[in-house]
Amino acid sequence: MADATAVGGVARYLRERVGALTDRRAVATFTGRRRNLLGLVIVAGLGVVALIGPLVLSTSPTETALAHVLHQPSLAHPLGTDALGRDLLTRMVYGARISLTIAALVIGVRLVLGTGVGVVAGYAGGWVDEAAMRLVDVLLAFPGIVLALVVAGLLGPSLTNAMVALAVVGWGRYARVVRSEVISVKERGFVRAARMMGVSRPRTVARHVLPNVLGPVVVLATLDVGTVVLGAAGLSFLGLGAQPPTPEWGTMLASGRSHLQQAPWLINVPGVAIVVTVFGFNLLGDGLRDVLDPRQRTALEEVDS
Repeated sequence: MADATAVGGVARYLRERVGALTDRRAVATFTGRRRNLLGLVIVAGLGVVALIGPLVLSTSPTETALAHVLHQPSLAHPLGTDALGRDLLTRMVYGARISLTIAALVIGVRLVLGTGVGVVAGYAGGWVDEAAMRLVDVLLAFPGIVLALVVAGLLGPSLTNAMVALAVVGWGRYARVVRSEVISVKERGFVRAARMMGVSRPRTVARHVLPNVLGPVVVLATLDVGTVVLGAAGLSFLGLGAQPPTPEWGTMLASGRSHLQQAPWLINVPGVAIVVTVFGFNLLGDGLRDVLDPRQRTALEEVDS
């Protein structure tokens, strides 16, 4: 029953947020800044490329052609070829799908784990809150990429282990944000009224608390996509993530560095793709914060002033 209530509460929140996003004032707020539109265009373009690109391309990202080794960009190969004659455009398109899939899975795990810990800690309080936050403090005391390197190194080099490492080290921020929101929400009148009416804790959390703390989490998740893409590429570049011949952007950077002088496009193309992806999701996250979490926007503006 509690699970069904939680799903219903989240569904109600999503309906409300969709309504907020389609509200004229919300649309005007989002479209009032060109950088928001630029971020939306970049992210939408990446999504289209990742979903449709592999269906349109007829070449395989792992098929070698030794007769076309290190060809410069041309009509036949718009982005050139690599050291094994593989078409770089094809590999980049498949790499977009891999990078976005990694980001979706990692952030999904971070959301579930971080939100669960944050809700329990914020609503229960006392020693539960203290224990959970000390665990988060220990986790956040280490630089994320360094801790991810340690975890990935212990698990062994593979794309799956890299995703596990990124998910394990990144949920602490979600827990802190959710805990802060829960502490604020649980003191509001409608939550107190639910408790006074004898509504159980799980039902109160699922129906009244959880739907009201998801706004900042959605914003954080959007901003976190760029971090995950960059982290996954970094682990793959160091040999701890995706392994050749997987067309992952970090792996492509690693394999192209030995041909930097002869074929600079092997480094430039995936490097630019990573930068554009991180840039686009950061812009989109800022725009969504303006719509979904105006309190955070106001606080940041006050700090800036």
